[in-house]
Amino acid sequence: MSRPVSPLLGQSGAVRAFGKALGGERVHHAWILHGPRGVGKMSAARLFAGLVLDPRAGSAEREALAPPMGTEESHLLQAGTHPDFTVIHKELARHSANRELRERKQLNIPLDLLRETLIGGTDGEGRTHDSAAFRTASRGHGKVFVIDEAELLEAEAQNALLKTLEEPPPHTYILLLTTRLDRLLPTIRSRCQQVAFGPLDPAAMQAWLAGGALKAQGAEREWILQFAEGSPGAALSAERQGLHAWWKDFQPDFTRMDRGTLPGTLAERLHDHASELAESIVKENEYASKEAANRLGLAIIARMAGLHLRQRLATASLADDAAAMAQALSAIECIERFDENVRGNVNPKLALAALVAEWTGSARRPEGAAR
Repeated sequence: MSRPVSPLLGQSGAVRAFGKALGGERVHHAWILHGPRGVGKMSAARLFAGLVLDPRAGSAEREALAPPMGTEESHLLQAGTHPDFTVIHKELARHSANRELRERKQLNIPLDLLRETLIGGTDGEGRTHDSAAFRTASRGHGKVFVIDEAELLEAEAQNALLKTLEEPPPHTYILLLTTRLDRLLPTIRSRCQQVAFGPLDPAAMQAWLAGGALKAQGAEREWILQFAEGSPGAALSAERQGLHAWWKDFQPDFTRMDRGTLPGTLAERLHDHASELAESIVKENEYASKEAANRLGLAIIARMAGLHLRQRLATASLADDAAAMAQALSAIECIERFDENVRGNVNPKLALAALVAEWTGSARRPEGAAR
């Protein structure tokens, strides 16, 4: 019989880490999967669940991170109906019995949401929840909880999670998925096994493309792959959201700002595109948060601007143009300040106007002038 092969593409280090753990006598109960968005963290979490929740998973399959297919457990996991596999994300607040949770902006994962879905306890409205982590597994093989975007856990929620991480019930596993490991408390990180995920290399991306997931061709396909930077998830989102059309609209104005020319309507157009995207996301997905969708639109703008400036920086480096490199780096700092403004809940229109003005101004300053 041939050795099983993990379906997880381009993450050989993660496959080895999980394979070594799953092949041992005792599997650690708490994990942090960290790395860029869209590179396979959730896929790995589902593969992990397919192995620890399925009694038909053999040692070779566990060591290869390749759960058996065609079993009852695998069918339930693929259908998203397995009673012992729970994904916790900020949008679950929309369906909470807690009115305060339902009505708040869904930009983080608060303590009361964690009480409802995992750790139990009395919430801010006086409701007492039993701990989902300590319930008996419905199918008798264990339980897996995945906290998506774990960097959004409020500090109070992270501290409350510690007890469950320290003293979990047998055969209960908690996986925290994050793009920002630094935003998890040191006490959380110290209690979890950490597995790093990185962008897929060109060979892995080609293997992914061979599956036909990306339909775009020609210049659009080439640009999407540049924008994705080794993230299949980012590539799929870019195609679905029509981001190449954004690029064709914005990139000429990015070039004008590089030259110190202020595009009068750019900030308004950027805001309109981000708002339209947010509206479409909320319309298509009943679980989507409008606030989070707005932030996603702004994050796309920042990523697109960053791609332009990295290309500009590479061109300046090849030409050994120190002044152009300095200006590109200065403009990149403008994007970093824009990201800070977005995280600080600055009005999006004001944040975009500031980005455009500062970027244009950075090109007008003499090299080495004070900021």
